[in-house]
Amino acid sequence: MKLWQKENQTLSEASAIIDSFTAGKDKEFDLYLAEADVTGSLAHTAMLKEIQLLSADEFSAIEKGLKAILHTIKAEAFVIEDGVEDVHSQIELLLTRNIGEAGKKIHSGRSRNDQVLVDVKLFIRDQLKKISGEIKTVFDTLQLLSEKHREVLMPGYTHMQVAMPSSFGLWFGAYAESLVDDMELMLAAYHVANKNPLGSGAGFGSSFPLKREMTTRLLKFETLNYNSVYAQMSRGKTEKICAMALASVGATLSRLSFDICLYMGQNFGFISFPDELCTGSSIMPHKKNPDVFELIRARCNKLQALPNELTLLQSNLPSGYHRDFQLTKECLFPALQELSSCLHMAHYMLQHIQVNASILKDEKYRYLWSVEAVNEQVLQGVPFRDAYKKVGKDINSGTFSYQKPLHHTHEGSIGNLCTDEIRKEMEKRIALLK
Repeated sequence: MKLWQKENQTLSEASAIIDSFTAGKDKEFDLYLAEADVTGSLAHTAMLKEIQLLSADEFSAIEKGLKAILHTIKAEAFVIEDGVEDVHSQIELLLTRNIGEAGKKIHSGRSRNDQVLVDVKLFIRDQLKKISGEIKTVFDTLQLLSEKHREVLMPGYTHMQVAMPSSFGLWFGAYAESLVDDMELMLAAYHVANKNPLGSGAGFGSSFPLKREMTTRLLKFETLNYNSVYAQMSRGKTEKICAMALASVGATLSRLSFDICLYMGQNFGFISFPDELCTGSSIMPHKKNPDVFELIRARCNKLQALPNELTLLQSNLPSGYHRDFQLTKECLFPALQELSSCLHMAHYMLQHIQVNASILKDEKYRYLWSVEAVNEQVLQGVPFRDAYKKVGKDINSGTFSYQKPLHHTHEGSIGNLCTDEIRKEMEKRIALLK
């Protein structure tokens, strides 16, 4: 059954071959949109009743039938039957089967184009809110670790060389603040998805007196895609902007994972995890491998390709709808699940991270405090360049010594965590996800 199939039109063997190719994996990914499709249809049919294209009795039957289908979807019992083209056809088929002729009226004033658009936008909007909550969970964990280990010193590195004193508080806090900036992109993607395309039809509007503001309100969209042609052009663009947000979060997790893999190595020994959270070697008894973070790194690195994949998918397309857009679902939908999985695992692992509070006892960090030695002389009135040369000469001659502080007692010398300020910035962004 196809929405576009004419009465008495039968499909040949050749048509079946074409159908198999054009459907591809679409039915599999359409299941992600089932709940959104019913939600969109409920709003659309309420509007049809308002403009008297449906009677009160017809709408009552449709509403009851759609809510029954929604219950099936939430119970994970919904399937797209063999021979049914997509989720939209399946829902209309079930509705008509259950309530009769009134079910055939739900497509009035609507094209499958704007039907898919509203489904995708509703789905992306909900997924972005869900993932933002998961980002906030990881953020909160990093903030707690930052505050817990604010006094525990570690060496800072630049160019992969020992540089200046840092702290675990600063290190954890840096990734917390990185997630705050990632939320800017999540918000941008959310605002783009939070615009109602329903009523744009196939891109050219409708001769029915549709009330688009009504469906915008019912579906809790922030505003409309006003221009009907642009509403269709937003297909692919919405997914691409969402992908850019996912890639940004992925980049933060990937970089954190790289640090963790590096710092777990014996040459660093900055951090560790309980044995049950690591893997071993089949021949080397001493190995303790960070497989979880290696896989988070790899999966999040794959996310970096997603915006480019979606760019290339639509880079040579003119305005209007094209079947190419069908493939955006199989690009984006698994990526949403992938990032969600990585956030869950990062949160789980970070709750068990163990830090080494004795790193700076190692002799290789004896020059870590050289800048502090220079600064102390400057505070006593010595010109900076002279102090710099003096400390450099002491290092070269092997006579440099500096009494290292046991604890991070002077925040200004190593960096202020500003955890309260950073937390407020994150909460401000989360609040904007209405």
